Amino acid sequence: MSETTGTRYQVLARKYRPETFADLVGQEAMVRTLKNAFAADRIAQAFIMTGIRGTGKTTTARIIAKGMNCVGEDGTGGPTTDPCGKCEHCVAIMEGRHVDVIEMDAASNTGVQNIRDAIIDSVAYRAASARYRVFIIDEVHMLSTSAFNALLKTLEEPPAHVKFIFATTEIRKVPVTVLSRCQRFDLRRIEPEVMIALLRKIATAEKAEITDDALALITRAAEGSARDATSLLDQAISHGAGETTADEVRAMLGLADRGRVMDLFDLILRGDAAGALNELGAQYSDGADPMAVLRDLAEITHWVSVIKITPEAADDPTVPPDERARGLGMAEALPMRVLTRLWQMLLKSLEEVAAAPNAMMAAEMAVIRMTHVAELPDPEQLLRRLSNGPGPTAPAPQGRGPAPSTGATHSAPRATSISSPGPGGAATALATAPEVALARYATFPAVVELIRSNRDVKLLIEVENHLRLVRYAPGRIEFQPTEEAPSDLAQTLGQRLQSWTGVRWGVSVVAEGGGPTIAEERDADRITAEAAAMENPIVKAVFAAFPNAKIIDIRTPEETEAQAEADALPEVEDEWDPFEDN
Repeated sequence: MSETTGTRYQVLARKYRPETFADLVGQEAMVRTLKNAFAADRIAQAFIMTGIRGTGKTTTARIIAKGMNCVGEDGTGGPTTDPCGKCEHCVAIMEGRHVDVIEMDAASNTGVQNIRDAIIDSVAYRAASARYRVFIIDEVHMLSTSAFNALLKTLEEPPAHVKFIFATTEIRKVPVTVLSRCQRFDLRRIEPEVMIALLRKIATAEKAEITDDALALITRAAEGSARDATSLLDQAISHGAGETTADEVRAMLGLADRGRVMDLFDLILRGDAAGALNELGAQYSDGADPMAVLRDLAEITHWVSVIKITPEAADDPTVPPDERARGLGMAEALPMRVLTRLWQMLLKSLEEVAAAPNAMMAAEMAVIRMTHVAELPDPEQLLRRLSNGPGPTAPAPQGRGPAPSTGATHSAPRATSISSPGPGGAATALATAPEVALARYATFPAVVELIRSNRDVKLLIEVENHLRLVRYAPGRIEFQPTEEAPSDLAQTLGQRLQSWTGVRWGVSVVAEGGGPTIAEERDADRITAEAAAMENPIVKAVFAAFPNAKIIDIRTPEETEAQAEADALPEVEDEWDPFEDN
């Protein structure tokens, strides 16, 4: 419809674009700061707005430009955070045609010549009619390095009648020299409750019927972007052609039914491969994208994991009450180790489906793999079952056939690493003064620990593999090199030790008399320890059940307990055992 015959349709994202600070939603902290600055007449020379797409960066820039130049309906007003929207300056800026408010897209004008033509050569001229000349540069991070450098001097000492407002989604790409000259505002993602209220307000103004569940789906899909949410609402109203429901929005967005995805989630964790494949096939027949189903499974896995740690996270207004109840039930029943394992498998599956020639086939294989792994015990459960009377072979899951070889996934029980002797009580910290340095290194292992603490990996490897110690005293090392030792090993070792301790070290090379290297001693100990470990009945049972398992580390029980206490996070109590469901 032309403007001569009626009002031209305007998309909701533009029709309901905020025109004053009062219209901005979800950015209260920024609005409060700007209002205080305007009230105190402390308006910065340059602003930079950062945040994800659609949170109002460019809109805020225009509102600031209007507030700086508004003269009120009577023409006598000054800078304000409540522009009237009716004076000539407000109207012209709102329509994007004000001669003194220059908007520039840095994505299309990246070079130094663009900056010189648009800004540098014109800042000396006073505003034609407004109070300030305002330069708004959108996506400012797209400017080239030379363009930023050309802008710096003007940005640091702009004329009193010039203001700069920058907007960017990539604040880390903006040089710190530019950031330091700007007042920065981080626009936040809009919270779900605020977004739903905004969409309901717009829908009411448009006299559109749309359910709360449909608004929740739109809010979730928008991910905190008001512009995306408003655009999706516009599309949903047209798609519904009456009352718009959640099913219609789900179809519009290409989303799988979340309730059915949760059913699929249950089937996978119960190890029901046939049921899971049937459900996936049914969703595919109903139009669900296999990639979208896997993404929803990953989202549910993350959501349930978060709920398990912080149950209050279930109070999400974008999630219906019945789904919320199911999520809480899953979080209570599922161990964290199961959820984290499923999360890793889903991430890998998404990569495979994206690269596969047939997405549905890849998704089916991913589901089969996940249902199979859901029945396998983790190492802790395996050890517990073996300790209670393991048989000669591992039981195969019902309806699955024999368990596959596990390689290094299921390893023998591990106790603390066998390594070179400790430093004999010597401290490994750097010497604080030359007179006490040598006293800290009473034994050669203390010297090795000094190298390790300084993270000199190359020297550590050379010392462990190529140095056969003949004689050691604090400040004096005599060794026999191996045939493969670097020719400058003694010189390098002496220089490093002097640098770290502040004392000169005598490091000399002899032709004979050296003992085994640290690496040789360590390997000998490991072979002996592995042979002893293989005599353990539990280890024998593990290798009988999993012939391809490998011993990857050996630790004593005491050291294992100490390491576990050091590394442990607070345990989330769970009683779920995959064997109990079969």
